[in-house]
Amino acid sequence: MEIIRIVKMHFKREHIPAFLAHFEEKKEAIRSAAGCTSLHLLQDTTDPGIIFTYSIWTAATYLEEYRQSELFGTTWSYVRTLFSQKAEAWSLNTLHRS
Repeated sequence: MEIIRIVKMHFKREHIPAFLAHFEEKKEAIRSAAGCTSLHLLQDTTDPGIIFTYSIWTAATYLEEYRQSELFGTTWSYVRTLFSQKAEAWSLNTLHRS
């Protein structure tokens, strides 16, 4: 079953450019991970420090493989140093698609 992963991150304003540059460097590697069919970066309309990743995975096992990968480990280790508060994450199943 397809899995949607949403991660909400709160960045210190001065670290937003560093995060965006880092994402630009890593996005193709993440998109190329086995089972990843889509990756989007979204920014809150009223608070630019709130940024989400929205990714779609063909199965939960692929998401977990990515989360255990060296790519995720090194990327997340760096990115979380830029946060103003702890990230939140959800893994979701699609119940209905129009």
